[in-house]
Amino acid sequence: MVPQTTAETQIDQGLRILGPPNPESEKVLTPQATAFVAGLVRRFAPRVVQLLDHRRELQARRDAGERPDFPSETQDLRDDTWFIAPLPADLQDRRVEITGPAEPKMIINALNSGASVFMADFEDSLSPTWENLVRGQLALKQAVEGTIHHVDAATGKEYSLGSRLATLMMRPRGWHLFEKHMLVDGRPVPAALFDFGLYFFHNACRLLAEGTGPYVYLPKLESHLEARLWNEVFLQAQREFGLPPGRIKATVLIETLPAAFQMDEILYELREHSAGLNLGRWDYIFSFIKMMRAEPGMVLPDRARITMDQPFLRACRQLLIRVCHRRGAHAMGGMAAQIPVKNDPEADSKALERVRADKMREALDGHDGTWVAHPALVPVAREIFDGTLKGPHQIEKKRREVVVVAEDLMRLPQGERTEEGLRHNVRVGVQYLEAWLRGSGCVPLYHLMEDAATAEISRTQVWQWLRHGARLADGRPVTLPLVREITDQEMDRVRSEVGPRRFESGRFREARDLFERLTTSENCADFLTIPAYELLLEIHSLTLKRGGL
Repeated sequence: MVPQTTAETQIDQGLRILGPPNPESEKVLTPQATAFVAGLVRRFAPRVVQLLDHRRELQARRDAGERPDFPSETQDLRDDTWFIAPLPADLQDRRVEITGPAEPKMIINALNSGASVFMADFEDSLSPTWENLVRGQLALKQAVEGTIHHVDAATGKEYSLGSRLATLMMRPRGWHLFEKHMLVDGRPVPAALFDFGLYFFHNACRLLAEGTGPYVYLPKLESHLEARLWNEVFLQAQREFGLPPGRIKATVLIETLPAAFQMDEILYELREHSAGLNLGRWDYIFSFIKMMRAEPGMVLPDRARITMDQPFLRACRQLLIRVCHRRGAHAMGGMAAQIPVKNDPEADSKALERVRADKMREALDGHDGTWVAHPALVPVAREIFDGTLKGPHQIEKKRREVVVVAEDLMRLPQGERTEEGLRHNVRVGVQYLEAWLRGSGCVPLYHLMEDAATAEISRTQVWQWLRHGARLADGRPVTLPLVREITDQEMDRVRSEVGPRRFESGRFREARDLFERLTTSENCADFLTIPAYELLLEIHSLTLKRGGL
């Protein structure tokens, strides 16, 4: 239920906006814009529900022991020769992409960062408060118009756009999430259609007039059928604006285990709108745990030991490059989550060396570009790809020698499970959830930029180790009493690190309760952001009652 204390705006007989109105929302949620979103919802929401039902059916088969495999019914498609549509000029060179939440300061800094592309995120790095969503849409509209300006309330520093900007992309939320502040015919709308629809409505025509376009990243797809639905959404949006097909370009994140077996099929479904694939390494690890949750023999080691050198991730990366380049598409590398280590030059130097090694491996393998989470890493990644690429990309590097079979993608990562790994999962998972519940979805913790994807690894690993009684390196099994003891100790540590006042005034109690519920429940929840969103709405409701907004 959407909190009853939120204000309500009636748009038409079947369309209701629930949420506190303000000048920002009036600029974003215009009658024309919301009518456009409602049209997409009425046309496509039933298909979203069907696809989510299909996901649950497939997971039930996984839980019963069925292993993922390449679909036999699409073998002819994989064997055939076909290509995606040619890419526009400003998506030819994508050697360094920076990502971050769709927030004004981040948008300005990222566009000015020297990166080739900036992906403004409404998904894993944005806490979906109503204020964040509306403000993010308005900030992107202003960025496209060239009018965005931001003043830091704490420092008074002003931020504005420079003369050389990255190409803009945006990432809507996944098909599994719903936006409860907008109801169409009495039902919450698919968050993906809400995010995409508003962005497209406000920005598509101006972007195209300026020689670029409405470019998007698509998260969490689990099958080519989900890509097919996105393609139909794109066609409908373009028809309503009188645009020919192919003006929207979409890069799909291969960040679920099922999607790794359908890369060709996903590119094919989006072929006139495709801008390639990207290996979303953190969500991919999370998906591996979740999909294989019922198998005692598939228990993973510490998160820190699941590097891109592990055979199952290397196989996925090599396959992605081969598939993309065979189809004329860009193969984008994964995220470097490191951030500068202040006041510790030695630790900072080691972190940068890890980034360089990671990016060198991607460039030499054949990736056409890579992701970073912090502007300070843009020059590091650019240096590597500038020294490797002979042109704007490496699509000519076909990697025909790569042969990947299902067993390669299912090979269990090797490494120890340690008490420190367990403690780290608890400490990071709770702190990330606490920040998310306060409205921040991108959190620097222990020299890494954490988002929902890394938090998902933390909580699913604890659940998996508990569920199967996994043994730590010292021989102890992971039990509920051990996890509770460690959680108590780690909360004491966090309290000491952040200070008693910050601890007591924050959302640590709610975050801990949610983390424990997720890690000790009988069933592994599909996504932590679903129950966390319900809690976010409750907190929002209480804040409104107290006059805090």
